[in-house]
This record gives sequence, C-alpha cells and structure tokens, in this order.
Amino acid sequence: MSEDFNFKLRTEEIKPLVIGFGACYATDMITIEGKKINFMYRENPDFENDSGWRFFSGYESEEYINNASNTKIYDVNSIANYDEDIIPHLKSLYLTAFERNKKTLRLEQIFDFEFPE
Repeated sequence: MSEDFNFKLRTEEIKPLVIGFGACYATDMITIEGKKINFMYRENPDFENDSGWRFFSGYESEEYINNASNTKIYDVNSIANYDEDIIPHLKSLYLTAFERNKKTLRLEQIFDFEFPE
C-alpha cells in the first residue's frame, strides 16, 4: 500500500546535489511543511546504507518526535534539496551535531548535544 504525502518538493524538483551519502531520517516539518533545517546530528548508523544523519527543523516538540509517523527515511540528497545549507557538513564524523545560529543563520557545530543511546 502506498501512502500519499503532500511533500513541499515534487520528485522532478529534486536535483542531484550530493550523491552516494545514503539514507537519513528527517521530520515532516522539513519535507511536508517546508521548514529550514535548524538542527542536525550524525549518529552511528542503524541499518545498512544509513548515513547516520538526522535532520530537524527545531520546532518539533517531544511529543511530535515521539510519534514515529512524523519522521521518515530519505536519501540524503533529497534532504539537501530542501536545505542546501547542510551540504558542507555532510562529511562530518559520526557523533557530530550542528545547530543554526540565530544571528548568523549558519549551521554551526555544537558540542553540548547528548546523542541518543
């Protein structure tokens, strides 16, 4: 059974920006609501072809994140098309996190994030 989602970008709008990075998790706030990525981290992969990247708008509540239907698996290239600001950071090591600086509007590495176990 196929699920229909009203994605912000249509399939034909997805350009090959970063190929070969594998899969990632991203929330519907990015892919359906079209919000910018304000927080991203890379953890150890959960499955084969998992890049370890996890992308969030920063507006997700704990309840929203705990609802698995709000987060889906995508190719990293698809998410880069939603927000190209992530591209310079995609080769970062595992257990690395970035947050958008509200003053500069740039994604900057942060060091106080506690990675999920």
